[in-house]
Amino acid sequence: MPSRYDSYIMLFRTQINLPGEDHRRAKARAAELGISLAEYIRRLIRRDLDDAQPQADISAIFDLFASDEPTDVARFKDEYIGEAVEAEYLRSVGRAAFEDE
Repeated sequence: MPSRYDSYIMLFRTQINLPGEDHRRAKARAAELGISLAEYIRRLIRRDLDDAQPQADISAIFDLFASDEPTDVARFKDEYIGEAVEAEYLRSVGRAAFEDE
């Protein structure tokens, strides 16, 4: 996980209200980790947002076992996987797949 000092990051001040017990436990957990409460909350948010990426079942990509008809997955699997990897990379850098076409 990159440090917040690796590059310039603009931070925004946010105020939240926590029940007393949650606040006490969060401060204690942050202290155990040797970080501030604010950093602890930032890490929780970052982890939650990172985990929010949809995880697809690979069989859904190829629609395997959807019919009794033979498929061309075996013949073109490398091409299909390459296209899927390229599309995922382009999404990760903020570009749409097939943008240049």
